[in-house]
Amino acid sequence: MSRREQILAALAAVLAGQLAAPVRRNEVLPEKVPAAGLVIMRDGEPGEPDITLNPRTEFYAHRVELEVYVPRDPSGGGESALDQLLGAIGTALRVDETLGGLAENLTPSAPETGALALDGAPPMLTARIIVTIEYLVSDPLTA
Repeated sequence: MSRREQILAALAAVLAGQLAAPVRRNEVLPEKVPAAGLVIMRDGEPGEPDITLNPRTEFYAHRVELEVYVPRDPSGGGESALDQLLGAIGTALRVDETLGGLAENLTPSAPETGALALDGAPPMLTARIIVTIEYLVSDPLTA
């Protein structure tokens, strides 16, 4: 398994192990959100590496996107539930910022929040968080 895949799998496992909301990886947009909320992790973009020579090492700042969904309650609320889930994500990300030594650092962005209504589905509140994972590899395809 490549270092990139090990890191992505470790991040998904950390989130799934720490959150009450289900965590899915690269899923389609949900029509219904569980009462506890839902987190969809998108593998994201590793970007262009910084390269050092002798020995060749590539340093990536991989941007993973977390989409967070909570049901909007019929009275128009739900912001508190979204805020609690975002706080739980922040706590989960601080449990092991190196993902068991696979990464150098993990840095979450501030959330971008909004509301979403799909045809035939109850409305939901959403947030988007970019988690930048910094890591080193000697070969981006196999290491």
